[in-house]
Amino acid sequence: MTRYIVRLAGHALIAVLFVGAALLGSASGVLFAYTDDLPQISALDDYAPSTITRVYASGGELIGEYAIQRRVVVDYDSISPRLVQAIMAAEDAEFQRHFGLSISRILVTLVKDILERRKAAGASTLTQQLARTLFLTPEKTWERKIKEAILAIQIEKRYTKREIFTLYCNQIYLGHGAYGFEAASRLYFNKHAKDLLLDEAAMLAGIIQSPERQSPFVDMRRAIRRRNYVLDRMADEGFISRAEAAAAERKPTLLRGGALSENPSIAPYFVEEVRKYLEAKYGAKRLYESGLAVHTSLDVHLQAAASQAVERGLRDLDKRRGFRKPVRNVLAEGSSIERHVEPRWQRPIAPGDIVPAVVVALEGPRALVRFGRYRAVLDKAAVRWTRRPSAAQLVKPGDLIEVQVDAIDDGSSATVRLEQTPIVEGALLAIDNRTGQIRAMVGGFRFERSKFNRAAQAYRQLGSLFKAFVYTAAIDRGYTPSMILMDAPASYAVGPGQPMYSPMNYDHTFEGPITLRHALEKSRNVPAVRVMDQLGPRQVIAYARKFGFESPMQPYLSTALGASEATLLEVTSAYSVFPNQGVRMQPYSILKVTDREANVLEENRPEPTEAIRADTAFVMTNLLRGVVERGTAARAGSIQWPLAGKTGTVDEFTDAWFIGFDPHITAGVWVGHDEKKPLGPREDGAHAALPIWIDFMELYIKTQKEVPEFSPPANIIFLHVDRATGDITPDAPDSIHEAFISGTQPGSAFKQ
Repeated sequence: MTRYIVRLAGHALIAVLFVGAALLGSASGVLFAYTDDLPQISALDDYAPSTITRVYASGGELIGEYAIQRRVVVDYDSISPRLVQAIMAAEDAEFQRHFGLSISRILVTLVKDILERRKAAGASTLTQQLARTLFLTPEKTWERKIKEAILAIQIEKRYTKREIFTLYCNQIYLGHGAYGFEAASRLYFNKHAKDLLLDEAAMLAGIIQSPERQSPFVDMRRAIRRRNYVLDRMADEGFISRAEAAAAERKPTLLRGGALSENPSIAPYFVEEVRKYLEAKYGAKRLYESGLAVHTSLDVHLQAAASQAVERGLRDLDKRRGFRKPVRNVLAEGSSIERHVEPRWQRPIAPGDIVPAVVVALEGPRALVRFGRYRAVLDKAAVRWTRRPSAAQLVKPGDLIEVQVDAIDDGSSATVRLEQTPIVEGALLAIDNRTGQIRAMVGGFRFERSKFNRAAQAYRQLGSLFKAFVYTAAIDRGYTPSMILMDAPASYAVGPGQPMYSPMNYDHTFEGPITLRHALEKSRNVPAVRVMDQLGPRQVIAYARKFGFESPMQPYLSTALGASEATLLEVTSAYSVFPNQGVRMQPYSILKVTDREANVLEENRPEPTEAIRADTAFVMTNLLRGVVERGTAARAGSIQWPLAGKTGTVDEFTDAWFIGFDPHITAGVWVGHDEKKPLGPREDGAHAALPIWIDFMELYIKTQKEVPEFSPPANIIFLHVDRATGDITPDAPDSIHEAFISGTQPGSAFKQ
């Protein structure tokens, strides 16, 4: 019996050894079959995942990001200990003890696969998940699982647990384009991963399995259930006490971040211009994956002022054209008034905001509206600008309109006024005179409505803006501000078989002999054409080129009145020459670009070019100050600040301009339609563009600590002259303190 048992045991041992050898052989065969087909784990030594390229304003404020994967790479010490515990409790409690694979979890999952006849989830360790996200695809096949296991073992052999966990925390996807826990922490809670509280850490760990479905932005109830599950697991593993878990489960997790698409840049047109430049120079892959840091010249305070001024100005202009019926009605679209939701309602609403609202009902002359949880009444005062006696004549239930919130009365009611989205477009650009740095850029009413940048891309006729360059050429040729020009009918031959060119003034009248100053201040057309004819169109265009104009310009007399086209960027940069003593600074917006290791890839400096003489520039500055003090831009004269500029209006009021400056900054405004059609009766530069410029400059002036001055060169002579005749009149009460280049003043030996 004993001999039989020994023989049986021997046979059993042989069988076990045979099976073991077979399994070992099979495993070796599998390893041999797949190992050569696997990536080199050593590539992780130089781990450099796709990271976010960030754009910063001049003060260091973040204003834009470019990325395919929104990731911020951090080290282990930059991860909250609570987050470390939450991730392990939710995904891999045995992480510190296994060799890359969890045999117990694999066996449990294998049994489930056999019993349920499907590939169950849940066996992967953190190391396996890392291997899958770095090197493999998410498809559920046996081949992928085998490769994943082999890679996990190789990773564990080469790297420490701390290194593996750090790689995992930087690599994993957590929804809404955020990769890694640092990016997710900023996205959901607007804080760093090292600063997460217990409930916040548990919520992030809870959404790892299915971030698109379990994101708190998508389904808060599901996210809270997952958070509570993680808290219970943390208590099970001894990371926290049951009391701590219960307290955290009762606590409402507050989201302080925002979905990425709901955080538009303060300067979207500017950021887009920067993007186009970077992509052209460095390529799309480097731009979107290499984590560049782009430092720009944008001033966030001036940008906010520019955005506010453009929106207010375009809305005011649009209201002058009358009320337009709403284009959307939620009832007509098959929706319910009470169930309708606008994306804007998901964000905080405060007094001063303009938000969409749905008309709920009409009560006599009033309309009841709803936006988010707030309800309000449109009464007669709220619709006064429409010149209609009641809101009931303007809207009907279901109409989607815009309202401006004047006050939040309590948790559910508000005081509002009727608004409407303008159909007109506008642009504003501000440039630092001494450096050429672009400080603010608005390219249209809404970037979401149109990404076409009207500040840098739109070529529009300049109108009377071009007169400044005509008179610059004249001053450089010996003309003076007090010189008499004729404002009288004139006709010019323009070519065989062509009708005579007979320029006409804006008001269809003629004033006779007037000074050059008066002609510029009042923007008289005929004197400008006469000067253009006397100097020669080619000579004037050559002067304009010195100011940086690159757009085509024809040597015709009509060019004196702005028949040629240019961008707002070109003309604003050109006007900055006057306050900068005749020196043109090449406009630029990027100060420095560095890579993720802080190596400098590009650093830009001001590029000066002498355009005109300093004395000519000062005389022109002094003339343009008169436009603000007494001329077509006199509305800006009430601002107690050294200002100068010029209005511009194109025939039939299709384009309205104002370009103006102080000693430090030049700002340009354009208003018009994308297609060439009238803005409306008398919507010229002074009425359509100048108010926007004034709003911007008033906000800009508040940021200045002292009043600057336009400093004259040493060869500038000041004399008191009669406004009407240009004669020297030291004692006349209506005289002007006029600037002359030495040798050109009245009574000097200079002769034209």
